[in-house]
Amino acid sequence: MKHSSGDSNSTAFFIKRVEIPFRVHDVFNYQTAFLNAMELDNSAKIQIHVGGTYNDKNSSSDRFIKNYNTFLSDEAKSRLVIENDDYRFSLRDYLRVHDKTNVPVLFEVFHHECMNDGQSIHDAIRSADNAWKKNRDGVMMLEYSSQEPNFRKGKHASTLDEIKFKNFIFSTIDCSYDLMLEIKEKEKSVTRARQIPDQLLNLA
Repeated sequence: MKHSSGDSNSTAFFIKRVEIPFRVHDVFNYQTAFLNAMELDNSAKIQIHVGGTYNDKNSSSDRFIKNYNTFLSDEAKSRLVIENDDYRFSLRDYLRVHDKTNVPVLFEVFHHECMNDGQSIHDAIRSADNAWKKNRDGVMMLEYSSQEPNFRKGKHASTLDEIKFKNFIFSTIDCSYDLMLEIKEKEKSVTRARQIPDQLLNLA
């Protein structure tokens, strides 16, 4: 299970005002308590981005690291994952944050296609997987989407592109992950996506 933080206060975790992190601390503690009340193990995560760069990427990531290590309880830390984004922080940027916090990196395939430092999808999955401790976090979580045709770069597709998705599944068949779809069409695309791995196995 993934719980995305939609509270606008969560983005304040990364800005410069000193008093804000205490408010975000309460938000994450509440979300952690919610997941605990459902009796879910630590594979149920709260998903966030590192935040804005404010014209200084290094300072922004350092601020996240400091606030993460200072204000979050160990219980909240056990629930949190960070997702690479499409134009601010690449997967490699997020792995540097992981090195100083041990926070797992939820790999977003489409965002990596938009911003990737020249690293292939397959190699990126391997890199992100190393940020997960299986006995603590469960199987690595991965989010899949693709570009919406004829729109700005970075706009998520409204429906599943089955050819692209088949190519992705085939190219990562030797990797282990839990897959989520970020597709506007939701249930219809999920139903189609679930049929594709079986189709590939039947061709093998």
